Amino acid sequence: MKTLQSLTHQLDQWRRTNQPIRNLFPSRSSRRATDGSARGLRLGIDSTLRRRGNRPKFVWMLAVVSLTGTMGQRFYNAPKLDVGKTAPQTIRAPYDASIEDFKTTEEKRKAARTGAVPILMVNQDVTQQVYEDLERSLRTADDLRQIAGFFPLVPANVLSYPTQIALRKCPEWEWRAVLAAVNTDMDVNQSQLGSLPDADKQLNASTAPAAVELRAYYKTASPEQFSILIDTITQARARYDKALAALSETDKARSRYDVSLLDLSNDVWQQTQTGILQAAERILTQGIPPGLPDSILQEALKVHLRSLVPIEAEPVANQLLLWALRPNLTEDQEQTKLFAEQAAQAVKPQMVMVHKGEAIVRAGEVISQADFVLLDYFKLSRRGISLPGVLGFGILITGAVGTFWLVERRFHRKMRQRDHLLVLLLTLSTPVLVSLGIRYTNLAAVGLLVGSFYGSALGITVVGLLSAVLPISLKIGWDYLLAGIAGGIVVSLLAGRMRSREELAFVGVGVGLTQSTVYLVVNLIFSAAAGSIWYTVLQEAALCGLSGLAWSIVALGLSPYLEHVFDLVTPIRLAELANPNRPLLKRLAAEAPGTFQHTLFVATLAEAAARKLGCNVELVRAGTLYHDIGKMHDSLGFIENQMGGPNKHDEINDPWKSAAIIKKHVTEGEVMARRCRLPKAIRAFIPEHQGTMLIAYFYHQAQQIAEKDPSKVVREEDFRYDGPIPQSRETGVMMLADSCEAALRSLKEATPEQALAMINKILRARWQDNQLVDSGLTREDLTCIAQVFVQVWQQYNHQRIAYPKLVVSSEKSCQASV
Repeated sequence: MKTLQSLTHQLDQWRRTNQPIRNLFPSRSSRRATDGSARGLRLGIDSTLRRRGNRPKFVWMLAVVSLTGTMGQRFYNAPKLDVGKTAPQTIRAPYDASIEDFKTTEEKRKAARTGAVPILMVNQDVTQQVYEDLERSLRTADDLRQIAGFFPLVPANVLSYPTQIALRKCPEWEWRAVLAAVNTDMDVNQSQLGSLPDADKQLNASTAPAAVELRAYYKTASPEQFSILIDTITQARARYDKALAALSETDKARSRYDVSLLDLSNDVWQQTQTGILQAAERILTQGIPPGLPDSILQEALKVHLRSLVPIEAEPVANQLLLWALRPNLTEDQEQTKLFAEQAAQAVKPQMVMVHKGEAIVRAGEVISQADFVLLDYFKLSRRGISLPGVLGFGILITGAVGTFWLVERRFHRKMRQRDHLLVLLLTLSTPVLVSLGIRYTNLAAVGLLVGSFYGSALGITVVGLLSAVLPISLKIGWDYLLAGIAGGIVVSLLAGRMRSREELAFVGVGVGLTQSTVYLVVNLIFSAAAGSIWYTVLQEAALCGLSGLAWSIVALGLSPYLEHVFDLVTPIRLAELANPNRPLLKRLAAEAPGTFQHTLFVATLAEAAARKLGCNVELVRAGTLYHDIGKMHDSLGFIENQMGGPNKHDEINDPWKSAAIIKKHVTEGEVMARRCRLPKAIRAFIPEHQGTMLIAYFYHQAQQIAEKDPSKVVREEDFRYDGPIPQSRETGVMMLADSCEAALRSLKEATPEQALAMINKILRARWQDNQLVDSGLTREDLTCIAQVFVQVWQQYNHQRIAYPKLVVSSEKSCQASV
């Protein structure tokens, strides 16, 4: 026994000075100075074996074999004579046969189904809207013509219609030039003539005939009649300019009126209005399909208007109808779907025929799809296991598994064997479903579960690796695969950040929208026939989105069961366990209120330190809340629950029994935690928060008794907790917070420097007692923890304003009167 103790002591010294040796022998309880050293060495070796078991080679081999076996089906019965390969020899048909080429038939039916012309129907709402727009436009045109005045201005025997039109439109200077050209000696008002240009000023082609007609009328009419004519033309020009301004304001957004509208006679305009409505009725009855080019619509309008409106009104009618008309044909979805299905069913099966002795394929020829159908039917395609294919695919799977291992090492080093098994099962579910012919992959469910259990990095890795391997080994549509990949990546990115199942439910909605959008975009971009029957594509996109939502719902339903079966601690589950309304925590608050308050303060200290060190804050908080639940077995045995009453241990007056009561809160806590099915990571806080620390008060009391009574034997292991010491940074932080809580509460008037000195003393004692040797905490971490503890203590013990005595006395008197 002495030799074993000596060996254990030597190993402990090596562990303090040599990090590799310490990692190899992480003893949990070998710090005892008594016979417990042998047990500590045994626990250290067991811990080493367990840590080595955290890197199980068996699971990796199982992953490679199972994934290769599940996904590599195409290589087990692969034809050596396949489509696109060269025939090594001439192969003839052993007998007559007529076989259906199912692949070609299905491709043709799919093309017929997606390429069917959509069935259109007249949308009466659009048609009614066009009629209403036309009627409003015609009323506006009437208003514009009223502003311009009636036309013609005078009978045609006085001035021809073209002359009247030209005189209304010409500029002011040209109108004056016309007057000057008529006769410089004519008797007209100077206000009408103004500053006339020279009579020999050249007139343009439109106003030169007007000058001739005015000169002729001047010679035959009386001066009064000619003056009245000039006044009529002048007033008409002014009204015409006003009408043009109103027309320009009306057509500011989009031109719908031709300016010749103002030049039509009343009779022609009435006939034009009737013709416009008739033309619109004919065209809308026939229907205007979406996407009809304007040039085709213009040609149709010309044909209709030629017999309905006068020739001089065709530009007005044509422009007004082009403005008002719009597509009034919409797709009849039910009829389109029925027609597409009829078109697909109308495709006859693609049959491949051959006669006995006829060459199916000749030596050196490339095997076509029809040739392969015959070869496979006659069992001449030489199917069998493709060893190169299986080996190559196995190497690919090995590379994928190795990639996952590298990512795991980088982002999640604490995965257990059961975690690897869960990831493997989730990964295998995808190829199994694809093999069963399910088009909608469950990549969204895999990404949600892996991402929420082990983080976004591993979730994206699993989805990405599956996406790369699936199309190589199994037949799956690219549109469905890409949609599933997008949904899986999105949910993997977000799942690791979610802190409630409600948030994950909203993520499921986002996954559905992502999958439907990606499916729609892929089909519209890469499928030439998708645009001609968008209803089918849109319907399938909706189903693809619903599948993403459905898989998310399935994953949410499975999540609690997987968490319990595989003992997982996700952020969501930790948040649920940290709820003070949990039955066990409510019972702790009721039966041991002092312990509960102690727990809350310890949780605050530990959570702040864990956040500063980058530890798992949710795990620290949840674990801290449950670390002292064992005190409920005898709550009065702990001073924080005695509420100033008699101390139970004074009545016992036996330090050995008192120490046993104190130690029992750990074992009883573990029993309660297992009974309440708390995760193992949470249960670890119960024994590790005390480690193998010495119950110093009762130990020293026992020594004092032993000094007076030599028959009493004091063994240190009777006054030490059974351990183990903290095995993670989280439990190590919690141990230090628990050790400092009572000391910090006792400080009232101390300065921050005094508080920091006291905390450093406590932390140094834990370090020197080797309680943190397996936790992964460093001396630098302890310095940081001490500073955080002081900051939290200062927040809890901030100074308050002292109330004046008068105020205090008045408050007391008010309370007394109440």
